[in-house]
Amino acid sequence: MKQVSNNRLRFIEIFIHVIGWGIVFGFPFFMWSRSGLPITWMEYMRHGSIIPLSFLVVFYVNYFFLIPKYLFQGHTRQYLLLNILLILCVATGAHVWQEVASMPHANAMGGHGKRHVGPPKWIFFLRDVFSMVLTVGLSAAIKMSGRWTQLESARREAEKSRTEAELKNLRSQLNPHFLLNTLNNIYALIAFDADKAQAAVQELSRLLRHVLYDNQQNLVPLNKEMDFVRNYIELMRIRLASNVTVETHFDVSPDSRTEIAPLIFISLIENAFKHGISPTEPSYIRIRFSESSGFIRCEIANSYHPKNQADKSGSGIGLEQVKKRLELTYPGRYEWKKGTDEAMKEYQSILTINTQTV
Repeated sequence: MKQVSNNRLRFIEIFIHVIGWGIVFGFPFFMWSRSGLPITWMEYMRHGSIIPLSFLVVFYVNYFFLIPKYLFQGHTRQYLLLNILLILCVATGAHVWQEVASMPHANAMGGHGKRHVGPPKWIFFLRDVFSMVLTVGLSAAIKMSGRWTQLESARREAEKSRTEAELKNLRSQLNPHFLLNTLNNIYALIAFDADKAQAAVQELSRLLRHVLYDNQQNLVPLNKEMDFVRNYIELMRIRLASNVTVETHFDVSPDSRTEIAPLIFISLIENAFKHGISPTEPSYIRIRFSESSGFIRCEIANSYHPKNQADKSGSGIGLEQVKKRLELTYPGRYEWKKGTDEAMKEYQSILTINTQTV
C-alpha cells in the first residue's frame, strides 16, 4: 500500500512538471501567434525556445544535482558560487545561440547592413539572468517543500511507531498486573472455599483467552470488551462476603459496531474491588457502562475503604497505566473525573471516551 502511494505521488509530481514546462514553452508561441507574427511551431522551436530551454537547464541542474548535493548538505557557499557560474554560462550560451540562430533570418530579410535599433542587448541579458535567479529560487522552494513533506511523513511514521511500541509495552505490563491481582483473589479463596476457587480458575481461563488474543489488537469490538468486563466482575463476586453489594448496568447494544482499546476499563474496576470492600463494614460497588453517539461512558462508584501501607495487594500501577494509554490512544478525546466525596466515604470514577475520529 505504501509503495502504491509513493508511485502515485511520483506520477503526480511528474505530471505537474510536464504541465508546468508545457506552459513555459507554449505561452510565448501562443502570444506571438495572437500578435499576428508569421511564425510556425518549428520556427519557434529553433529561435524562440532558447530562453525557456535555458530556464529548464538551470531548474533541473539545481533540482537533481546542486540542491541535494550542496544545499541540503550545508554547503551553502559552494551552492551559491556554482549557481552564479551556472547562470552566467547558460545565459551567455543562450544569447550566443540566439545571435547565431537569428543570422540566417536577418540575412534573408536583408537586414545585415542595418544598425541595431532598440534597447541595448545587455539589458536583455540582465533580464534573463534575473529570470534564471528566480528559476533557481523556484527549484529550491519546490525541492525543499518536497523534502519537508518527506521529513514530516517520516516523523509521523516514527511517532506512530513509538506510540504503538509504548502502547504494546503498556499492555505487556498490564497483563502480568491483571493476572497477579486475579491470582491473589483465587489464592484467598483456596483457604476457605476450594469449590469457589476451582470455579474461579475456570473463569480465569476465559479471561486469559481475551487477554492473550484480543489484547494484541489495538482495538476490539465494544460488545466483546463488555463480555470480558462481565466475566471479570463475576470472578470477583466469588470471593465477596455477604456484606458487599455489587450492582452492574450495561447500556450497550449487542450489535454495536463501536471499537475500543482492549482492557482500558479493567484497572478502574480492579481499583473499585480493591478499595471498595471492607471485611467488617457494609460495602458496595456500582458499575455502569453506556454508549451514545460514539461516546462510551464508564461510571464506577464504591464505598471507600483505603488499604493501609501493610496491604501489598496490587502494585498501584493500574490507574497510572490507564492514564498513559488514554493519552496515547485518545488524546484530547476523553474526560476522566475521579476522587472521593467530601465525607471521604465514596470514591467515584467517571470516564467518557469519544471513539469517533475526525
